[in-house]
Amino acid sequence: MAKKRVGILTGGGDVPGLNSVIKSVVYRGAEHDIEVVGLRRGWEALTHLDLSDPASRAKYVLPLNRDNTRTVDRTGGTFLHSSRTNPAKMKKLPRHLAGQTFPSAQSTKAGQTTVTYDLSKQVLANLDGLGLEYLLAIGGDDTLSYAQKLHAQGFKVIAIPKTMDNDVRNTEYCIGFSTAITRAMDAIERQRTTVGSHERIGIFRVFGRDAGFTSLYTAYVSSIRCLIPEYKPKLELLVDLLHRDKAENPSSYALVVLSEGAEWEGYKVQEYGEPDAYGHRKKASVAESLSDEIKRRTGEETIVSDLTYDLRSGDPDFIDKMVALTFGTMAFDALLENKSGIMSALVDGKYDLVQIPDPKLGPRKVDVETMYNKERLRPIYANKRGLPIFLNKM
Repeated sequence: MAKKRVGILTGGGDVPGLNSVIKSVVYRGAEHDIEVVGLRRGWEALTHLDLSDPASRAKYVLPLNRDNTRTVDRTGGTFLHSSRTNPAKMKKLPRHLAGQTFPSAQSTKAGQTTVTYDLSKQVLANLDGLGLEYLLAIGGDDTLSYAQKLHAQGFKVIAIPKTMDNDVRNTEYCIGFSTAITRAMDAIERQRTTVGSHERIGIFRVFGRDAGFTSLYTAYVSSIRCLIPEYKPKLELLVDLLHRDKAENPSSYALVVLSEGAEWEGYKVQEYGEPDAYGHRKKASVAESLSDEIKRRTGEETIVSDLTYDLRSGDPDFIDKMVALTFGTMAFDALLENKSGIMSALVDGKYDLVQIPDPKLGPRKVDVETMYNKERLRPIYANKRGLPIFLNKM
């Protein structure tokens, strides 16, 4: 009897802990005589794979076993590599599919018309051609939105949430979040010496396009001000608080951390470049914009630090490694129970299996009323009894 085969992929941005998920799934597979196949470069593996071409197979398909995954959990990133491919909205057909017909859609913006193709038919054909019965998809909102679409088309999918933004719905925690906060906290603590030596205002930018969890929790453990996308303060309040912090600090400096998508009244984050496969454009630095405003209004000098990519680099911390291993084994348990369309999660501080989030609902947001002090522009520290470790419920 042929072995059961399952595929596993990582999509979107890398975070520490991905390799721990992969290893846990492979090791559980070995215990149950189930073959695990790594799909390289995320969803690109299933859109660009040409099953008739050995070179294409070598590029996109990696059979996994205990030997080639034995040490992968000791490092960060994803050894399967990643991409921001969206099979449902491909701007260009892979070369070997040229001339074939796929469902298409047109959109016009700023006078330019763009055509995209839905390659779900090709994705399903490749899954079938590889003999895969299940797919484990590790990713954030974007990656999991297509996982949900694939499940809706009848293929069995289990999801594992990862993103240092911690904004995937239906779970209180995503792999990568703890390490990101640890990295941000360390960087800010180190830079206190430089900011203090020059008696300036330190402005730190972190990821958080739509949700402010990374900024908020960094501020929580660093005891500094923060701006999040969920709330727009008056600029005068922010500048006054920082000016006052600096004046009252014996070392004559102040610090603030901003989500990349943070704004204040009268300001909107600027975007540039072409949208990615999920429609996101790069954001201009809100930290630089705040720096300009502070200099203009107070004459104070600033130091701006963009911490974004540094937060997702390096090895996972204890929490991310533990949660990653557990999420992986939970996903495998769900597979053994023949479940589909579900995701490993933390709910009320406990491990659980939940539905893959509905993409139409968008990312999870900070509850401003219970987590953010709008007068002080910092986290709320009081009244945490009875809450799960990550402070708020979904």
